Amino acid sequence: MRTSLVYCSSVILFFSCSQTSEKKEETFSSITWSEHIAPIIYKNCSPCHRPGQSGPFSLLSYADAVKKAKQIKFVTKTKYMPPWPADANYTHFVGERGLTDEQIKQISDWVDSNASRGDSTKEIAAPVFENISFFGKPDLVIKAQKAVEIKGNGTDAFLILKFPYEIDKDTIADIIEFVPHQRKLVHHVNGHLISYDEKRQFNYMSGENIHSDTKAQLLDVYKNMHIPYTDKLQPNFPTLTPNTVYYLPGYIPPAYPSEIGGYRLKKNGAFLLNNIHYGPSNKDLLDSSYINVFFRKDPIKRPIIEKQLGTFGVSQIEPEFIIPPNQVKTFHTQATIEKPISMLSINPHMHLIGKTFWAFALRSNGDTIPLIKINKWDFKWQYYYTFKHPVKLEAGTTIHVYGTFDNTKENPFNPFSPPQTITQGNGVESMKTTEEMFQFIFTFVPYKDGDEKIDLERRY
Repeated sequence: MRTSLVYCSSVILFFSCSQTSEKKEETFSSITWSEHIAPIIYKNCSPCHRPGQSGPFSLLSYADAVKKAKQIKFVTKTKYMPPWPADANYTHFVGERGLTDEQIKQISDWVDSNASRGDSTKEIAAPVFENISFFGKPDLVIKAQKAVEIKGNGTDAFLILKFPYEIDKDTIADIIEFVPHQRKLVHHVNGHLISYDEKRQFNYMSGENIHSDTKAQLLDVYKNMHIPYTDKLQPNFPTLTPNTVYYLPGYIPPAYPSEIGGYRLKKNGAFLLNNIHYGPSNKDLLDSSYINVFFRKDPIKRPIIEKQLGTFGVSQIEPEFIIPPNQVKTFHTQATIEKPISMLSINPHMHLIGKTFWAFALRSNGDTIPLIKINKWDFKWQYYYTFKHPVKLEAGTTIHVYGTFDNTKENPFNPFSPPQTITQGNGVESMKTTEEMFQFIFTFVPYKDGDEKIDLERRY
């Protein structure tokens, strides 16, 4: 009897395991591109993996994905992709990228079960991007009058570019999007909007459009670009709206609700990129970057204000921002809010040897407001992070920012071997990639009751 009992138990156990195995296999093999994987890829990967964007290959179809299936499995399983440097356990932002454990497992199981397409009639439509834009078809595309020549001499290049335009009537710009042509070389762009009074005399469509002498006096550069008015009236320079054009790797311009932001766009004007930084290249190239402008009908009600802490900003860095060789060093900067504000977006910025970044706000009563934490800095991905709702910072609240830099030989991103002392440059000439920065940039509007309830989710 005992033998018989054991035998029966074994049969029951075998039968039970077989059923479980069959059920698991059925679930495993039923994962298809059409029903499960396409929605994940189109939402999290396609915005960058498409022609003209930073992804090295397109992911806009089943055919695209199946060719790279094993690579997709590897980079998602290791969480190398999709890139999202901010710690999602600390703060959540608009457009947050990242896959759940379930989604990662689905991709892995799909690849391991021969990456089946499934029923194509159940497949969602692939996203459509017009003019390489994240926001659809622009109302105005401003192209440079001449392509930029990038020398293949292995050094950084810093230029001033003018993008003049003419439109039929004054209007309101909602979103201004810089679209880099040579994406692997364009490191950053800072630019302003220049607006001309049509009652004055000007000749801004002529003159230089490209200037490369970083040591030249800006006044002379602007004159050579024909930016000043040509009459003898005062002021002799047109109105300048600062910081309207911006770009960093991974950057997507914020798209706010209609009551926030906007820029006045005069009939006659230009975008002046006072600092466009190209990284080193080993061959001669041409860059034909351009600017997309999207209009809106709503008037400007609450213009956006921008502040910068740290390097060349409104707050000092402690200790002095010098990173000796063979050291891992942490720096701190802080600023106190004088009037209540609604913080909209933030941009942490460091260069190659950045290691970690942490920012939070401390209320006068001791309460902490988490802003952002980046546990593993990646120079290649520097976002302007937009909060899901404006963050209220009361008067007396202090913003604290900590940045750690690794200037050791063990850091694979260290530009120097052996390590050298690294600083932030002299503040006069444009900064090289191999120099360092420790910045915290944030945008805001003066606080109004109910701001915390405004949905800042993108409208595209």
